[in-house]
Amino acid sequence: MPAFDLVLRGGTCVLPWGQETTDIGVRAGRIAAMGDLRTADAAETIDCTGLHVLPGLIDAHVHLRDPGDPAVETLESGTRAALLGGLAAVFDMPNTAPSITDKERLDWKRGYLEGRAWVDVGLYVGASKKNIAELASLELQPNVCAVKVFAGSSTGDLLVEDDASLEAVMRNGRRRICYHSEDEYRLQERKPLFHSGMPHRNHMVWRDVDCALIGTQRLMTLARKTGRPAHILHVSTAEELDLLKDYRDVSTVEVLLNHLTQTDEAYDRLGGYAVMNPPIRDERHMRAAWAAVADGTVDVVGSDHAPHSRAAKERPWPDGAAGLTGVQTIVPLMLDHVSAGRLSLSRLVDLMCAGPARVYGVTGKGRLAAGYDADFTLVDMKRQRTIEESWIVSPCGWTPFAGHRCTGWPVMTILRGALAMREDEVIGSPRGTGVRFAEARG
Repeated sequence: MPAFDLVLRGGTCVLPWGQETTDIGVRAGRIAAMGDLRTADAAETIDCTGLHVLPGLIDAHVHLRDPGDPAVETLESGTRAALLGGLAAVFDMPNTAPSITDKERLDWKRGYLEGRAWVDVGLYVGASKKNIAELASLELQPNVCAVKVFAGSSTGDLLVEDDASLEAVMRNGRRRICYHSEDEYRLQERKPLFHSGMPHRNHMVWRDVDCALIGTQRLMTLARKTGRPAHILHVSTAEELDLLKDYRDVSTVEVLLNHLTQTDEAYDRLGGYAVMNPPIRDERHMRAAWAAVADGTVDVVGSDHAPHSRAAKERPWPDGAAGLTGVQTIVPLMLDHVSAGRLSLSRLVDLMCAGPARVYGVTGKGRLAAGYDADFTLVDMKRQRTIEESWIVSPCGWTPFAGHRCTGWPVMTILRGALAMREDEVIGSPRGTGVRFAEARG
């Protein structure tokens, strides 16, 4: 019997302690050895010469819209997109139709992903004013990554905007809560100032810096009052990033690929295809986001993949849908940022592997180390390729990054020791399963 099921040979491995050219041996879906394995017996060997071997990258912020509208996205198509884009796991948001807000729907979703998911999946549970008493139990259900709170800008019954309800949510449970932080009161107060047909750049005027900052200030005050750890999603302003440096005892920080890549020029170029919440802002805020990546303020980078139909995106502002696709393009674009010198490959791994693992309490993923899941993203940092909409597999069929030429590209994805994607080819059948979390049961 071979000593290993798989050996990755000769790649530059991005390890927690630095980059080394070394071999990796895999047995029973986990990393079994690292070192010189040239003489080792293996059932399969992959020559990784000239490639960088990363731990399987994680996008901790996606909306797969399932259950919902299969003409826009499904769990199968969204995880296939993730796999083709070099991801090994995604964490799926709860604002589906219906929302994932109780044990029955969680159980259904957990069973639904088996045989449909191409990558491993973590599940958010949504907080509402109706399920506050159940949240302490729901957050401990198997494969739950976190409770998600929409403190502003929500659909259905998931809006929790007032301080009393937010404090009650924080006092029910103990795991880190993830927040969409915009101040709903300011949003509604300013809404009459805008009318249908105004230019799309008014989106960042309506949902302005104060809207984001007030929301985050309120959440930080309550988090410190209750001692409940918070994770502020898609932080989009320089002011919030400055504030959050003073709340590291209770808060971690996510920044989106979009806010590291796009500025307000996108409204004139893309129209409705630049509209998302919180909005794309001017260059000052993008510079602040990169400074926060550089100084360690940012813990996680995600895509906030939120597909809509072309028709919904092309309605006049503000009647169109807010949200952009991103799960298939985040890795190539982040690799392009590495190639441009904006961050190191090791920092990228920290933001999309170790960071999500630390923030959410993932077990067995997030680093190249013995005993961890044999999830790998293999990238060619010399490969140059242009993002094309013909490559996008989400049924909505569009990306705001069409035409962007990237230097650096994911060429293989390995999931628990099995080759799942190679050079744009999806291999085998869906074998994704629920991600395991330290504080969740199961």
